[in-house]
Amino acid sequence: MTTSILKQFDVSGLACVVTGAASGIGLAYAEVMAEHGARVSLFDFNAAGLEAATQRLGAAGADVRSEVVDVTDRRALEAAFARSAEAHGGLDVLFANAGIDAGPGFLTPDNARNPDGALEHLDERHWDAVLATNLTSVFTSLRAAARLMKPRGAGSIIVTTSNAAVINEAIVGTPYMPAKAGAASLVRQAAMELARYGIRVNAIAPGPFATNIAGGRLRNPADRAAFQVRVPMHRVADTEEIKPLALYLASRASSFMTGAQLVIDGGQMLGRVD
Repeated sequence: MTTSILKQFDVSGLACVVTGAASGIGLAYAEVMAEHGARVSLFDFNAAGLEAATQRLGAAGADVRSEVVDVTDRRALEAAFARSAEAHGGLDVLFANAGIDAGPGFLTPDNARNPDGALEHLDERHWDAVLATNLTSVFTSLRAAARLMKPRGAGSIIVTTSNAAVINEAIVGTPYMPAKAGAASLVRQAAMELARYGIRVNAIAPGPFATNIAGGRLRNPADRAAFQVRVPMHRVADTEEIKPLALYLASRASSFMTGAQLVIDGGQMLGRVD
C-alpha cells in the first residue's frame, strides 16, 4: 500500500537538536518539531529566553530540554551534544541555526555611505566573532552530529544559511556574506561525504525575517522599509512561515534531497521590483 503523503512528514519520536533556539528562526524550528512529536533539545547562550521557551513548550506537552551553551566554545558545544544524545537516545535531526548579525553595512538604509561599515574600518574582533558563530560553529555542530548519526545509518542535518550566501547586501555588515557563503559551501561538502551513511545535509536560506537578530533591526520601521523595497513581495516574513520548510527537510518527505540550499526570501534574490 502506498504510504500516505502526510505520513512522510511524520517526525514523532525523533531526537532533534536546535542551536540558537531561544528566539527567532531557531525557536520556530524547535516549535514545529516539538509540536509534531519530536524530542527536542534547545541550545542557546540566552539563558532567560531559553528557559522561557523550554517551559512554554513543555507546558504544551512537548518532550523538550535545553542547554545554555556558547556555540563558539567547541568543547562546551560538543559536550552539550553528548548530553542531548544520552537524554534522547541519540540524534536524528540537527538544525545548525545559531548566528549573529554583522553590524551595519557600508551603506545606510537610505543609501548614504556609512563610514563605520567601510572595509578599512572593520574591527578584527568583530570579524572573528561573526565567522566563529556563523561558520565555525556550524562545522563543530556538523562534526558532532556526524559522530552520532553515522552509527545509526541515518539522519537529517539542516543548516540556516541565508540568501546572503549568494547575493551581497550593502546595508548588511561585510563579514556576514562570506560567513554564510562558507556555511553554504560546507553544507555541500558534508552532503557529499555523508550521503553514503544515510545522512542528508541541506540548508535553508532565509531572506528578511522579523527576528531578534541585529537587536530586532527589522522591527525598526526605517530598516524594515529598506529591506521591503528590495523584496518583490514587498514585505518581511514572520518566523511561522519557515516552519513547513523545516518540517519538510527534517522528515522523510525530503528523503532524496541532500546538498540543497532552499531559499525562502519573498523573491529578494530576483531583484528589486517597484
